[in-house]
Amino acid sequence: MAAEPGSTLIQSALIGLVRGYRLLLSPWLGASCRFEPTCSVYAIGALQRHGAAAGGYLAAARILRCNPFCAGGHDGVPDNPPALFRRLLGGRAAADSAPSSSSTNPEASS
Repeated sequence: MAAEPGSTLIQSALIGLVRGYRLLLSPWLGASCRFEPTCSVYAIGALQRHGAAAGGYLAAARILRCNPFCAGGHDGVPDNPPALFRRLLGGRAAADSAPSSSSTNPEASS
C-alpha cells in the first residue's frame, strides 16, 4: 500500500501514543481488556499493517467493542483494511503494505 505524504509521521505518532499508554497508564488501570491480543497490541498491529487512517479506524472500532457488554475472545488484526479504505485506495491489496501478523510480535506483552 502506498503511503500518503506525512502518513508515516502520523502513523509513528499514533504508535508512540499507544506505547505511551502502555508504559504510563496501563499498569495503573490493570488488565481489563476482554480480547486477545489486548487492545493496545491490536492498535499497534493495525497501525503498522494498515497505516494511520485504516489502522486508526480499526483501533478505535476495537476500543469501542471492548466494553462490559461484549464477550471478548480472540480478535486479530484483519489481513485486509475495511471495505471503505479498500475503495479509497483503489482496490490495492493490503498484502503490499506489511508482513502478516503470524510473525513474532515483540509488542505481545501488555
